[in-house]
Amino acid sequence: MILARVVGTVVSTRKEPKMEGIKFLLLEKIHPATQEGRGEYLVAMDSVGAGTGEVVFFVGGSSSRMTTVTEGKPSDATVVAIVDEIEMNGKSVFRKG
Repeated sequence: MILARVVGTVVSTRKEPKMEGIKFLLLEKIHPATQEGRGEYLVAMDSVGAGTGEVVFFVGGSSSRMTTVTEGKPSDATVVAIVDEIEMNGKSVFRKG
C-alpha cells in the first residue's frame, strides 16, 4: 500500500461499461513524515468515498481489483482507505483535522 493525497478528480463520460458509476481520483504520492507531494501522479478508482485533500492509501495491480467496488473491473490502482493518523518513531506526524 502506498500513501497519497487526493488532489482532484478525473471525469470520463465515455468508458468501458464495467467502469460506469465508479469515481476516479487524481492522486499524488506523498512522503509519510511530511506529507509533501513527491510529484508522482496517478489515477485511481475510489472504493471508500475519499475526497480532495484527504490522505489515503491505495493498492495497485491485481490487489486493486479485490474490493467490492472494483471486483472484475479493469483497474490497476484503487483507493482502499482514508488515513486518520500517521505515527513515525513514536510521534504522530499526521492527524486528520
